[in-house]
Amino acid sequence: MTDQTYQPTLSQLRAFVAIAEYRHFGTAAARLNVSQPTLSQALAALENGLGLQLIERSTRRVLVTAAGMRLLPQAMATLEAADRFLATATGDGRGGTLRMGIIPTVAPYVLPALLPELRKRLPALVPQVIEDQTARLVEGLRTGVLDVALLALPTENAGLVEIPLYTEEFVLVTPRGHELAGRKDIAPAVLGALPLLLLDEGHCLRDQTLDLCRSVDIHPGAVGDTRAASLATVVQCVAGGLGVTLIPEMAVAAETARGTLETARFADPAPGRTIGLAFRASSARSEDYEYLAAIIRAQRPM
Repeated sequence: MTDQTYQPTLSQLRAFVAIAEYRHFGTAAARLNVSQPTLSQALAALENGLGLQLIERSTRRVLVTAAGMRLLPQAMATLEAADRFLATATGDGRGGTLRMGIIPTVAPYVLPALLPELRKRLPALVPQVIEDQTARLVEGLRTGVLDVALLALPTENAGLVEIPLYTEEFVLVTPRGHELAGRKDIAPAVLGALPLLLLDEGHCLRDQTLDLCRSVDIHPGAVGDTRAASLATVVQCVAGGLGVTLIPEMAVAAETARGTLETARFADPAPGRTIGLAFRASSARSEDYEYLAAIIRAQRPM
C-alpha cells in the first residue's frame, strides 16, 4: 500500500528510469555516475514508498513489471519537466540531453547535415542518436526510453504527437544498362515482373514497398535468399546483378554515387512516404520538439 505522505525524489525517479531503459543495473549506475549500491537503494526506496514492485531482477535479466510499465511514462514526464525547469532557470531552455531515435533508411542521409546544425543552433543540447527499426523506436517512445523519433508516418499510435516534415518519392534502382534505366514514366505494376530486392523484415521501407505492390495487385519476384539490413547492402546487390530495389529519394545521391547503378522514376502521382518527428503526447517539451522539427525540415537533403 502506498504511503500517502511519501514524495519520490528526482534521484529515485532517475534510478528507476535508467534501470528500465538499460535493463542492467551496472550500465544504469554508470550512466547516472553513481555506484551500483546507491542505484539499488534509490530504486528500493521508490518501490517501498509506492508500495509497488517496479523492477523484477534475477541473476540473468532485469524486467520492468506491469506497474513499472504503467508508471514509466509519468516518471519520464516528471524528469523532463524538472530538466526543463532547470534549463529555463539557467537561461537555456533548449539544453540538456535529447535521446533521438532514427530509422536506418533516414539516419545516414539526415545526420551529416543535421548534427552540425544542432551544434550551431542549440549548443547546449546533447543529442544521443539511436538507430533502430520503427517498431522498437515506437516502443522506446511509449516507454520513455526515447524523447523523439524520426521515422515514417503515420505510426498509428494514439499516445504520440506526429509532426510531418516532408514527403519523398520512391525511386527504382537498377543495374547499369537495365531496360528501365533512365525512364521517368514507369508504373508500379512493372514491379511484378522484376526480381525485387527488399530490406530484411522489420524495416518500414520493406513494408512500404510490399504495400505498394499490394495496392496494384502484384506479387514481385523478390529474391528470398538475399537478406540485407541496410540500403547500402541492397544497392550493392543490385549493382551485382541480383535484382532491382526501391529506395527513398533522399538516398539516391549517396547510394548511386559509385556510378555502377542507374535509376528509373515513377509517373505522377509517384509513390512515396512521409517522414516526420514523433514524441509522447504527455511530454513537457513539446515546444522544443516543434523547434527541432523546424530545424530538421530546413536541413532536408535534396
